[in-house]
Amino acid sequence: MDITAMIVLVIVLALFFDFTNGFHDTANAMATPIATGAITPRKAVALAAVLNLVGAFLSTEVAKTISGGLIREGEQGIHITPEVIFAGLMGAVMWNMFTWLRGLPSSSSHALFGGLIGAAVVGMGLHAVNFETLVAKVILPAVAAPIIAGFAAWLTTRMAYALTARRDAEGSKLRQGRGTFRVGQVFTSSLVALSHGTNDAQKTMGIITLVLIAGGEQQVGTGPQLWVIAACAAAIAVGTYAGGWRIIRTLGTGLTEVRPAQGFSAESSTAAAILASSHLGFALSTTQVASGSVIGSGLGRRGTSVRWGTAGRIALGWVLTLPAAALVGGLAALLIALGTPGVLVTAILGTIAVVWMFVVSQRQKVAHHNVVEVEEAGEAVAFTRRKRRRFTSRGTA
Repeated sequence: MDITAMIVLVIVLALFFDFTNGFHDTANAMATPIATGAITPRKAVALAAVLNLVGAFLSTEVAKTISGGLIREGEQGIHITPEVIFAGLMGAVMWNMFTWLRGLPSSSSHALFGGLIGAAVVGMGLHAVNFETLVAKVILPAVAAPIIAGFAAWLTTRMAYALTARRDAEGSKLRQGRGTFRVGQVFTSSLVALSHGTNDAQKTMGIITLVLIAGGEQQVGTGPQLWVIAACAAAIAVGTYAGGWRIIRTLGTGLTEVRPAQGFSAESSTAAAILASSHLGFALSTTQVASGSVIGSGLGRRGTSVRWGTAGRIALGWVLTLPAAALVGGLAALLIALGTPGVLVTAILGTIAVVWMFVVSQRQKVAHHNVVEVEEAGEAVAFTRRKRRRFTSRGTA
């Protein structure tokens, strides 16, 4: 296939992946403020879309990690081809759509990394992958970020409840009035949406930059061009608005148990973790960070217990995503190795699969899609109901 046509095909598929990334992760920022009544669903989705768009222009460090660090492009005679990148994207898109359809815990970020790694290993060999970068900027952040965000959310929640506790002159507790945290949630959830744009949109920028370098349209070691940044920002923003509506509308009862003070704490911790990671070039999963923050904020409120079975399923989903996407990407690379017919067959089969999964999703009203990670994170925290005290006419228990 002509190199220019192949590059165009990869760019189109990359932007579609960016679109799916947008509707996968809308709830990371907006599920808790919607659950607590801080903002209406329509306004929340629109706000998230705009802030994802803006955030995509603020940093390019994560894009550089993908375009110039994950694959040893230019080193040891290694030159990744557009065909390999296409196979990697196909693996990521297929896994993204499958988990969206089945409501399985997944990470769009790790689906992308896994698909790219699987295709590179099959197409060029194991030595093509920079495992030092993979461990330092993908694996370690995936483990550390949810834990750090969860601890920060736990600490912030404890502080929020302690600082806003109210007592009468005799030291007895009064009814808590923490509804003002709903106002704060609008700002913290907006910060999460902004930080999401600085991290997730860049991953697609890195892929497009990588294919431009592979096709000889851009020099090795250079960052994403302005038109690439703009296109990726627009794709993730449209995906956030189009898909987020459906995901947020089908949220179950998991996050409705989150109180305004907890939501405020969780969103603040999530945004801080994502922004710090984007600055350092760590390509982490925003869904994992959001899940860790929700669990941490729940534990920060007294009278809770953790459903470790649910938390374990979340962790299992995190572990499976990267290798599963790598397997699909590797299979796509084997098919593409047949030449132009292989590329065409892969593209046709991929299109049929995406359309079929979309049609099935419309027939079957699944209660929760890939946002299940964050939703189940809320369900992983069970709140113990306090017994009401009975008062006598004298006002004593």
